[in-house]
Amino acid sequence: MTLTKDQVLTIVKEEKIELLHLWFCDILGILKGFAITPRELEGALEQGMGFDGSSIEGFARIEESDLMALPDPSTFTIIPPELSSINSARLFCNLKTPEGDDYPGDSRAVLRRLLDKYKTKGYTFNVGPEPEFFYLKDDKSPAPLDAVTYFDSSMTGPGAHLKQETIRVLEAMGMLCEYSHHEVAPSQHEIDLRYTDALTMADNVITFKFVVKQVALNHNLYATFLPKPINGVNGSGMHTHQSIFQNGRNLFFDPSDKYHLSTFARHYTAGIIHYIKEMTAVFNQSVNSYKRLAPGFEAPCYIMWGQKNRSALIRVPRYRIGRENSTRIELRSPDPICNPYLAFACMLEAGMRGVEENMPLGEPFEEDAYAYTLAELEAKGIESLPGDLYSAIIKMRKSDLVREVLGEHIFSSFVQNKLIEWDRYRTRVTDYEIDNLLPIF
Repeated sequence: MTLTKDQVLTIVKEEKIELLHLWFCDILGILKGFAITPRELEGALEQGMGFDGSSIEGFARIEESDLMALPDPSTFTIIPPELSSINSARLFCNLKTPEGDDYPGDSRAVLRRLLDKYKTKGYTFNVGPEPEFFYLKDDKSPAPLDAVTYFDSSMTGPGAHLKQETIRVLEAMGMLCEYSHHEVAPSQHEIDLRYTDALTMADNVITFKFVVKQVALNHNLYATFLPKPINGVNGSGMHTHQSIFQNGRNLFFDPSDKYHLSTFARHYTAGIIHYIKEMTAVFNQSVNSYKRLAPGFEAPCYIMWGQKNRSALIRVPRYRIGRENSTRIELRSPDPICNPYLAFACMLEAGMRGVEENMPLGEPFEEDAYAYTLAELEAKGIESLPGDLYSAIIKMRKSDLVREVLGEHIFSSFVQNKLIEWDRYRTRVTDYEIDNLLPIF
């Protein structure tokens, strides 16, 4: 149920809410916020609450630091007692300038504006992400809690108990969980959120990561969404299922097509494939992200699509053959530390460019790409994703599409931030060099 300002005020009074957390994200998708008391809420809902944005990544410079956080009443959610010692709630905020304009550094506004543009055509963009993560003993070293593998059925291990409590909290906050399971790597887990519209889901992804981490901390453990925290095992991705509806009809569905993909869906998929290299830095924003995107660890490295092929960049799931609402595509390259507002916005715009320009979708590739050499794949016309953050940023920096979607403020700040990260990474002497090169040279 979408709540209004007056309904939120009534609930806060009736439920005796003592503290309200106003949330927003920086350009990297890292949760920020502050808390207010109920007596400040009505004014906040009407005019917003001022704060200093100069110290937040990608936000205002010192000379233009005053910003307003305007709570979105539709995002009001009571925080369960497992996460708070007092009655509290959270609201996501739209960020405004003191003059009342959308703040150009607000990544939530990027997605909101894009969805509004396509809403005028009757389109609803639905997404269903599958965020993976690791439970570790602490944040000092990547020590796993178990040594079990994919779909382990144990209900008594530490990870199982943490997932059960996490799902209970998520459901209490209105986030529907479809299923959960142990992933391939030791101590790696996945909880899948039921698909919904992209803006709600982006809010949910941010909340999801907060809940997963907080529940683990409550048990003196640590949960990480870092794509590759443990050497030699699979990393964590965030496969993102997506479809577009219009007037209640799934525009991706065609019962006569071999894959049940409509012409609309084929053009949409072609658009993502066409723009994927220049969007990769948004989907995989850390130097660590590219240690997951490597052959042999079930992460996509090559630009292709298929149905049965789990090495493909884009897969067309077959679970519910012929059922219209379940027809979708699954983009498998994003990882869970991406900013979901920016990532979903780039996916949507790239796909819609494919639709608008009638981009052709090539034939699917149903073989194991890892069985071929890079030269053999290139001979088949299959290209690779960028192999490191620097390569991805260079592609992004030349992208008119990503610049247009993100806006000049976020685009420039993001590129600058990532180039700094790359420079710090490339100039740092690593354990690999000490262990393998120092004894020789």
